[in-house]
Amino acid sequence: MINAIDTDDVIERAQVLADSGKIDQAINLVRSAIKEQPKDGKLWHMLGVLHRTDHDSTAALAALEKALDYQPENPVLHHALARVTMEAGLPAVDKFDKARVFSPNDGSVILGRSAAQMATGQFDRAIADLELILAGNPLWLEGHELLSEARWTSGDKDGLISSFVGVLKTHPQNGALWAKCLDTLFKADRFAKAAEMVVEARKALGDSRGLIMYDAICASELGEAEKANRLFDSLAPITEIALAVRHMRHLLRTGHIELAARVGESFTQDPEANQIWPYLSLAWRAMGDPRWKWLDDQDGLVQIYDLQDQIDVPGLARCLRSLHVAKEDMIGQSVRGGTQTDGPLFARIDPEIRNLRSVIQSTVRTHVSGLSPLDPTHPVLRYRSHSIGFSGSWSVRLTGNGFHTSHLHPMGWFSSAFYVNLPNGTDMGPPPAGWLALGAPPPELSLDLHAVRHIEPKPGRLVIFPSIMWHGTMPFDEGERLSVAFDVATPATLDDSV
Repeated sequence: MINAIDTDDVIERAQVLADSGKIDQAINLVRSAIKEQPKDGKLWHMLGVLHRTDHDSTAALAALEKALDYQPENPVLHHALARVTMEAGLPAVDKFDKARVFSPNDGSVILGRSAAQMATGQFDRAIADLELILAGNPLWLEGHELLSEARWTSGDKDGLISSFVGVLKTHPQNGALWAKCLDTLFKADRFAKAAEMVVEARKALGDSRGLIMYDAICASELGEAEKANRLFDSLAPITEIALAVRHMRHLLRTGHIELAARVGESFTQDPEANQIWPYLSLAWRAMGDPRWKWLDDQDGLVQIYDLQDQIDVPGLARCLRSLHVAKEDMIGQSVRGGTQTDGPLFARIDPEIRNLRSVIQSTVRTHVSGLSPLDPTHPVLRYRSHSIGFSGSWSVRLTGNGFHTSHLHPMGWFSSAFYVNLPNGTDMGPPPAGWLALGAPPPELSLDLHAVRHIEPKPGRLVIFPSIMWHGTMPFDEGERLSVAFDVATPATLDDSV
């Protein structure tokens, strides 16, 4: 009998379910179709993709291997298998090498191979391989970007943009290369060097709105207030939300608090308004406007959960330490004086991490159920969801004098700190050394505002707070401060709780 299942229709419907946060329903739909057509490689492939989305690497690997039984020369499948193998915490370089056989010119495969090398501490090999590939493909922007990140994390911070500089000498008219170079410097907060590069870019390209933007941001971050004022004024009207954020930073830094608030308020309906809300909170606090409490200080937004009885904390600590292979902090992140793991931590197959993820997922559901009533105007409380997913997860290991700069995660819904190991009281230093600080503005904004709350870390303690809330940690004296952090994915719909 001819099977009537339309594979493409099943895949399309599964994708719609996954995009709306109904990952379990999507998986069940594809599994049901596979029962009818067990030799359909496309269905097995989709099942692997869905399990990967759900951070279930074991199931994803099994599905992708099955898909390859029926589509052994599918380059996309080989790449997917390599990616999931790496995310699972298994050796993956050989898998990427095989994927390259089927798609030798796919830059994403090459980038994945380099990431797999770095995941096992092979930074020198990754750097050498990237340099070799870039020698033959000097305009490969993503390759330059990853090479810069690899050099930084390996400890070669002076070599951050050396590959860009070399190629720009022979391709000075390539605007995309200049932009990627400047973006890399911005990620590293190297605004003085970026200002020098803007001058060189103008010589090569002439003036443009894009270069004026870079110049304005550099001037502001370097404290050149009058120059920044002039440049931001020349860019009006500012419609780009990323530039509006930089403008708000400048206005806050120079004491124009009410104007900063007006700029922020004009963007609150933007789809990417989570970039704006944290700065609006600072402006409202500085003005004494009680709306900041509506935004950041409602009951239930921040909660503490002590989970030490549900997790083997010493075993988790041993597992996490083995993952910290980098020599320096990660470019563009908040860590200072420590290291951060790369890739989705919760996708790993280590039993200690699988148990942690399960406990945390349950705890986040409890957190969401205890939130204040739905508020369609609030960037956090407008959502409800029983489907808890993660948009990021990682571990941080800080050592003596290490800390997190005050920062935020505008792509998340709720963020977190789960403490695994801490220095003893003497090594930590007097409170609030090593504590979590919520609501403190970045010091470079020069605002007379302090943290609204300090939370003491304890092994097995989980703190959950809105991703758009400023958070950082206080420096401590000596020892090891080992933690896990994650971002809860923003629900796809305002309310999927029914």
